[in-house]
Amino acid sequence: MQANDVRVLKSAALPTLVVGVLAVVLAFLLAGGKGALGATIGTLLVGVFFSISVVAVSYAARISPHMMAAAAMVSYLVKVVVIMVMLATFRDTSAWDTRAFAWTVVACTLVWTAFEVRAFMKTKMLYVDPDAKVPGHGDS
Repeated sequence: MQANDVRVLKSAALPTLVVGVLAVVLAFLLAGGKGALGATIGTLLVGVFFSISVVAVSYAARISPHMMAAAAMVSYLVKVVVIMVMLATFRDTSAWDTRAFAWTVVACTLVWTAFEVRAFMKTKMLYVDPDAKVPGHGDS
């Protein structure tokens, strides 16, 4: 993993963790232990899924720049499918508060996405290689 990717991961994960802890406390106050459990599971789900996406895209970027988009799309598709399966499987669960779970997933996803965008905007990445040699335009 490149230093920029680690910086982006930490920049998004830390604020998401803070929001997740706040969600757990709030859910505990509003819905008790089941609410706290739902919020905890939601926070972990977002953290794990988005971390895996950053790692997958970072790994794909080392292989080929063209693989980055494919890795991002595949990781997104896998996340959507797994969340759909999880929601369908645990639709009628009484083990945790599903509203606390859902609201925590939404809040953590928004925070992660916003801080990931912010981190990418602050990263000084070159879009063009200034040392690249263009055929036919070199010094003779």
